[in-house]
Amino acid sequence: MTHTVSEPPQPDRAVDDDARAAVGTAHARPVDAVLAELGVTDAGLSGPEAAERLDRYGPNRLPEAEPDPAWLRLARHFNDVLIYVLLAAAVLKAVLGEWVDMAVILAVAVINAVIGFVQEGRAQRALEGLRTMLSLTAHVRRDGRWSEVEADTLVPGDVVRLKSGDRVPADLRVVAATELRTEESGLTGESEPVNKQTEPVDEDAGIGDRFCVAYSGSLVVSGRGTGVVVATGPQTEIGRISSMIDSVEQLQTPLERKIHRFSVLLSKIILGVAVLMMVFGGTVHDYPIALLLTAAVAFAVAAIPEGLPAVVTITLARGVQHMAGRNAITRRLTSVETLGSVTVICSDKTGTLTKNEMTVQDVVTPARAYEVEGLGYEPSGRVTAEGRDATLDADADLRALVTAMAVANDSTLAEQEGRWSVVGEPTEGALLALAAKVGFDADGHERLAAVPFESEHKLMATLDRTPEGHVVVHVKGAPDRVMDRCATELGPDGQPHALDRAAWDARVEELGARGLRVLAAARRTAEQGANESGDQTLTLGDLDGDLVLLGVVGILDPPRPEAIDAVAEAKEAGIRVKMITGDHTGTATAIGRQMGIIDTSTDTADEAITGRELDAASDEDLRGIVRRYDTFARVSPEHKLRLVQALQANGEVVAMTGDGVNDAPALRRADVGVAMGIKGTEATKEAAEIVLADDNFATIEKAVEEGRRTFDNIQKSIVFLLPTNGAQSLVLLTAVMLGLALPLAPVQILWVNLIAGVTLSLALAFEPAEPDVMRRPPRIPGGAIVDKAALAQIALASLLIGGATWAMYYLARGQGIAEAQAQTLAVTTLAMGQMGYLFNCRNLRGSSLRLGQWFSNKVVWLSVAALLALQALFVYAPVMNTLFGSAPLPASYWGLTLGIAVGVFLVVEVAKAALRRVFPPTLTAS
Repeated sequence: MTHTVSEPPQPDRAVDDDARAAVGTAHARPVDAVLAELGVTDAGLSGPEAAERLDRYGPNRLPEAEPDPAWLRLARHFNDVLIYVLLAAAVLKAVLGEWVDMAVILAVAVINAVIGFVQEGRAQRALEGLRTMLSLTAHVRRDGRWSEVEADTLVPGDVVRLKSGDRVPADLRVVAATELRTEESGLTGESEPVNKQTEPVDEDAGIGDRFCVAYSGSLVVSGRGTGVVVATGPQTEIGRISSMIDSVEQLQTPLERKIHRFSVLLSKIILGVAVLMMVFGGTVHDYPIALLLTAAVAFAVAAIPEGLPAVVTITLARGVQHMAGRNAITRRLTSVETLGSVTVICSDKTGTLTKNEMTVQDVVTPARAYEVEGLGYEPSGRVTAEGRDATLDADADLRALVTAMAVANDSTLAEQEGRWSVVGEPTEGALLALAAKVGFDADGHERLAAVPFESEHKLMATLDRTPEGHVVVHVKGAPDRVMDRCATELGPDGQPHALDRAAWDARVEELGARGLRVLAAARRTAEQGANESGDQTLTLGDLDGDLVLLGVVGILDPPRPEAIDAVAEAKEAGIRVKMITGDHTGTATAIGRQMGIIDTSTDTADEAITGRELDAASDEDLRGIVRRYDTFARVSPEHKLRLVQALQANGEVVAMTGDGVNDAPALRRADVGVAMGIKGTEATKEAAEIVLADDNFATIEKAVEEGRRTFDNIQKSIVFLLPTNGAQSLVLLTAVMLGLALPLAPVQILWVNLIAGVTLSLALAFEPAEPDVMRRPPRIPGGAIVDKAALAQIALASLLIGGATWAMYYLARGQGIAEAQAQTLAVTTLAMGQMGYLFNCRNLRGSSLRLGQWFSNKVVWLSVAALLALQALFVYAPVMNTLFGSAPLPASYWGLTLGIAVGVFLVVEVAKAALRRVFPPTLTAS
């Protein structure tokens, strides 16, 4: 359809503020009114006017924010309580003169800051990803002539020409269009190309329904057209999204929040106890200041878990490796654990929950209904009717319909490396796959003439010579448009019968209600197609009145079978799945039901809610809507962002998936953003923390399982590490309070922290997932990193290991054993006690006495062997005796300390069984 402007306004008309506001509603205004507001004719702007507007509006490109200097961005990563704890430990090491130890601790702090520094700036990279979508050049009409200019010089009022293959250079109000279709799924989520028109739409129409606007960054897939620029740079839809990405607040992950709270609490306890210890020792025992300072430093060194950042980082890195093996590429370490914390997964539809490959699922002819198996464009699968396989020879009605659908078709199927794809229209590819499934080959048909598909008549017709020499018109298109031209239908006997229009309308309505896109097929003999000279021609008028209806097909982008299972598994894990799509309500509802997202057995809504309805809802209303609805249709980027914010306001931990630019703001705001690696835009990948290599929802469910395993292992490591510090602190604190000699030197404390806190705890990073990991409800958002039962277990283990260490040291001293040997016995008791306690921590929710668990993690036994070897070096190597003040022990002392390890393990196991009764798990999210 084209539009010609008559008596246009003069081009020197100024564009004032009212006009600028008016072009914001250009989709709802006639072309004449938009051109008048912009002060332009169909001859385009003049050169001087374009230059003046370029000065006024600025270049047609996205703004680039001035980045903070590198030193400031690096410094920000030291602003963390856990880093403060590490720096405090380094200062204490400097006070003790342990410069090597100080350097090691400082290195941990610096490495953590560098990792954060490297990861920073995802928002800026997301904006760069957006900029790669913009066109570099544009065909513009200025001074009455067409010329190619740099796209960043376009201004509001420029007249731009579009053709197939072009990328739209700015937001355009369509002035003329001939079969103009644009692919704008990245902006709207619409799974199919959109037909563009010149007629205005409702002012409150959503982005996906503004058929008279071509958006910057979208791709022209067919046809040609002309448009007038109504927005450039940051004022375009893609510019508005870039501003949203830049302004969206990115939240801390649940793990970061938990570790922050834990670090603050631990710092307060260490400081408070150290001060209390100094006051008590000075007032009660009249210790000199130097001794009190030494004791306080030793206590702080004992209490600070220096190995915790390294253990957490390595555990997360191990999770990253596992997820990569499951096609989930992680761009931020803590996102591994965040996925394990999610209570809601918001997923796009096309390509994630569905295959993004149109598939014929139902065929209805006047004779019978057929069911079609197989998904996507791969030409394999059965076509059945009444429990039997259908064939072209036995089912003439099916042969007639398939012939029309495959012959009146401009697309082809291609196979590359075992993957089938369509070259052309997705719906036509689905029809070719149907034909191949029943063995039909259209190569023997010769096309003589054609009526191409156009949005005005919504059908395609071809005039074809069959292999038998007959000339036949084949037609396919929208059911109402095809049936309007049909007088008869092909009966079961192969002969034309009167068309039962009411019955066919009911069939079409039933298929449409299931979310299927319906196409009809018809035919007729072609003598009417010859002109007076005998040449074969075909016009739209030749199709009126006497076509024979052959039937209809129902086409759908089918759900991935593995995604259906993954949704069910996510629900079993207590995670709600919500589908957010730009597709129409009927399609969204149908897919939601097939996926099991819409569950009629619950009190949630049984249909999708639209973006227009969300617009009318307040933020408070929206919090109620996200509780009730699980499927959202025809949504915009603002809707997606508001939905994520509403869920978070309800206390949910949200994972958001997406592939288009319109998903980027919501991905950045979500607790964890998940981008599609195959079909996702670069902007989306840069805004996300996790990228799926296979674009499959089932991969998300596996990543959630990996995230839960990772958090379990972090929790196990913390529960294991803290008794090391607790036992050492208890030994020192008791000694000061009782006025006794210190059983451990600071350098020996560092040794225990090194071999027990790092060597042993790293083994827990390799623990496999517990059997019930995906049958538990999500953890409570905002809950503590360790629960009450774990805290009680930490306290008990600290008392057992610390008490045994204290007793062994003073018993040895009481028997006249030298100070160095008694301290060595104390250090060995600490190390062996931690070794026994390691096996308790392999299962915090159940018994560690199960036989199958003993050999499920080989790294545990390697760590035990490493501990024994290192401790033997500590005891017997002369250089270690010199460095750490240790001394050789008789072999009998080893047997004694190993016995203590076994005792610690057995006592804690008994306590775990009792604690599970006293403190039952409180993991539910609501």
